[in-house]
Amino acid sequence: MGQSTRPPKHQAITMSKKKFKEKKEKKQKKEKSGLYSSLLSLLNESEKGYTAQQLAKKLQIKKKSLIDDLYRLLESLLEDGKVEQLSNGNFKAKRAASGKSVVGIVDHVNPRFAYVATGEEGSKDIYVQSRDLGSAIHGDTVKVSLLGKKNGASPEGKVVEIVKRGRNRFVGRVEISKSFGFIVPDFKKVYSDFFVYPENLNGAKANDKVLFEVTKWAEGDKSAEGKIVEILGKAGENNAEIHSIMAEFDLPFRFPENVLRESEKIQEGITNEEVKARRDFRKVPTFTIDPEDAKDFDDALSFQKLPNGNYEIGVHIADVTHYVRPGNDLDADAFDRATSVYLVDRTVPMLPERLSNELCSLRPHEDKLTFAAVFEMDAKGKIHNEWFGRTIIHSDHRFSYEQAQEVIETGNGTFAEEIKILNSLHLILRKERFRKGAVNFETTEVKFKLDKDGKPLMVVPKVRKEAHKLIEEFMLLANRAVATFVFKMKKGEEKNTFIYRTHDYPNPEKVADFAIFAKQFGHNLQIDDATVSRSLNKLMDEIEGKPEQNVLQSLAVRAMAKAKYTTEAKQHFGLAFDHYTHFTSPIRRYPDMMVHRLLQHYLDGGKSVNKKEFEEKCIHSSEREKRAADAERASIKYKQVEFMSLAEQKPYDGIITGVTEFGIFVEIVETKCEGMVRMADMKDDFYEFDEKNYRAIGRRRKKVYRLGDKVVVLIKKTDVDRRLIDLTFEQ
Repeated sequence: MGQSTRPPKHQAITMSKKKFKEKKEKKQKKEKSGLYSSLLSLLNESEKGYTAQQLAKKLQIKKKSLIDDLYRLLESLLEDGKVEQLSNGNFKAKRAASGKSVVGIVDHVNPRFAYVATGEEGSKDIYVQSRDLGSAIHGDTVKVSLLGKKNGASPEGKVVEIVKRGRNRFVGRVEISKSFGFIVPDFKKVYSDFFVYPENLNGAKANDKVLFEVTKWAEGDKSAEGKIVEILGKAGENNAEIHSIMAEFDLPFRFPENVLRESEKIQEGITNEEVKARRDFRKVPTFTIDPEDAKDFDDALSFQKLPNGNYEIGVHIADVTHYVRPGNDLDADAFDRATSVYLVDRTVPMLPERLSNELCSLRPHEDKLTFAAVFEMDAKGKIHNEWFGRTIIHSDHRFSYEQAQEVIETGNGTFAEEIKILNSLHLILRKERFRKGAVNFETTEVKFKLDKDGKPLMVVPKVRKEAHKLIEEFMLLANRAVATFVFKMKKGEEKNTFIYRTHDYPNPEKVADFAIFAKQFGHNLQIDDATVSRSLNKLMDEIEGKPEQNVLQSLAVRAMAKAKYTTEAKQHFGLAFDHYTHFTSPIRRYPDMMVHRLLQHYLDGGKSVNKKEFEEKCIHSSEREKRAADAERASIKYKQVEFMSLAEQKPYDGIITGVTEFGIFVEIVETKCEGMVRMADMKDDFYEFDEKNYRAIGRRRKKVYRLGDKVVVLIKKTDVDRRLIDLTFEQ
């Protein structure tokens, strides 16, 4: 009998298993290969990210083994840098750099991403994930390599070079461990702490507020390092916190010695030659109207009846440029500061006290040098003549706004007749301004009643009455008249270079967004250019005294273009003036000093000055103005947070002022303080952000929180360091 060629049974079974395994592995490899290409293809075709579950569904994967493979492939692709995982957990293809790059300034919006603003007109900001910023932080100028587009709209990029650091000094709170320290920065747009070696603490203790300098920027996983330059005080103390804000915005703490010395050397007396070179108003009734606590009075009104029955009204402004000359240390320092800054408990002045409160201040019963716009007006507010030039005055009386208001209301008191006529003229001027399309923005501002240690005892809304508006209207008249006079000095195309204050028409998209917001409160807004100002004024009248007044006024202002200084003789939309400038506050604004010098230069027959040079000065002044406004807002926010940290723990009525993907902003009606209810703290449901309709919607219960909704909130937490108020909705 011949031998069988068949293998033994156990060997046959083993071989069949091996073949089956090889076949299975081949099939899996094919499936895996197909899965790999399908996955990459799907991710590359789409601009948006997908969760792993969404990817499985789109690829029609149901087998558990293939789902496991999908997860492993995603991990592998992440490691290879072909795929990235977004902060919400979604996966998307990582785009290769296009080879194109742009330069711009980082705006680090939140811990997850930043935008880089290129400043080019019409160009969109570049979206950059935080992980792609490298060591760049908010305010740095960077070069960004473009990667493609985010969600088909915003271009996306990655920082490849830091061109220029925005700053290398910051303020923060010290925390100490056993062998080192670190600083938690106050600035809300810096999201990482700074490591400090013991030898660089310079005596700082835990919970000190300090000014520190960056010695080494972050690299990979390594933290940035810092060195403490100055100890500002204990966190939470008023002085330390205000100094912290000043340092954050790079505001000067004091005047340099050379500037103070120069101010002290200025002679006080007024020579006969100087008097003869000016128009003398010392015998004309003259007075100032200012806040009760003001120390620098930079404007005064003179008033007299003329033989022809008309009135001569002089708007006299402190002649700062008589004392501060171009090229000296005083002028260089004033230009650098560009403006006084008004924080909640102090002023950071543009000029030393010797000038601001003494030499230049139009104090009562003293002869003072001034620069004036003088108008001959009739009882109907029509201007018959105007004159511009240097004057000398003697203020007969100093009114506070409250005292002037009492004269207006009662008709009695010092200069009662003059104030009555000026008030009637101001009402005519104001009415005419609004008839021509001026926008009536009267945002509600708050001030704080502080104790001797700077603790806020009370939040008080600032009230603007007729006395405030009277002074404002005559200042507007002088500013407009000076700008118009210089503009018309030379006929034809070639005008004299001058400093204008301009305000463009609002961006139609922003106005449209604001109109949607206003509709949430039941207000309709016409948004075409011809009717927008009239429609805005109608809205302002409708909301006066209503809970939504402050919210809508603030948002209306944000929807407008920003006013700026420029040598371009464009209109001022908000005031409805063809030409406008700043002439009336040279003690606290450098552009007004430039306007005084240029006006006198042209009155003396001087030729037009270099436009490029003055445009650069305008840009600097506008930037400094923004810095001042940001610092002022930060100081108010600090006091609001501090006030709410001391306030009674009770439910507060509020209005929703903003809805974002991470939380809902609420303004507390009683105190005008704004806080946030974080989405993570809304435990009754999972809320999703509906960006298009400015609302958050609960996934299960469909509860909706919209802009403008009235809500009741509780204070959850206050963080003075970061000037944040966390709220929760009362359930």
